[in-house]
Amino acid sequence: MDISIWLKSLEDTGFATGVRNSLYWFPILESVHVMALSFVVGTITVVDLRLLGIASRQRPFERLSDELLGWTWGAFGVSAITGAMMFMTNARVYAANIPFRIKLVLLALAALNMMAFHLTAGRTVRLWDRQPSAPPLGKIAAALSLALWMAIIVAGRVVGFTTTGAQAKESAPPPSSVNFDDFLNSAPSSAPGSAAPPPAPPR
Repeated sequence: MDISIWLKSLEDTGFATGVRNSLYWFPILESVHVMALSFVVGTITVVDLRLLGIASRQRPFERLSDELLGWTWGAFGVSAITGAMMFMTNARVYAANIPFRIKLVLLALAALNMMAFHLTAGRTVRLWDRQPSAPPLGKIAAALSLALWMAIIVAGRVVGFTTTGAQAKESAPPPSSVNFDDFLNSAPSSAPGSAAPPPAPPR
């Protein structure tokens, strides 16, 4: 199945059409999406700063992580759902947008970085749980996490600025259907200082 046909089918759903035709629904979805993503980044930042030994140095890492990451996953779910809803309203434009593609790649890298942390420093967390900071591999993962999530925020804002008001272009008519001579003959001259066409002779 052609991906463009599938994307067009998403745009033609009743939900996507209703959101596009509404004055309020898209701004509401976008606001909820941004707030949820901010919550995700905020809680992850607290955990990463603890790993780096910059903040909450006296709190056990496992306790801090358990308290925050449940909220992180909940907010991420809201962000993902609202993001998918917005995507449906103009799927072909978003799919062709380079910053949007970059954002998806960054999200995948953030997920891989989290997996790498759990496979390395995360396995020995009980050995350094009460230490002021994580071991070197944990610090590297935390620094990468902060960089990736900041980049995700920037990419998301660029997506907003580069897709606002854009609509997917339908296939253009073949060039042979356009008569350029007729266009020139029918177009009035509106350039400043141009001479008016001579009046038709009386009959």
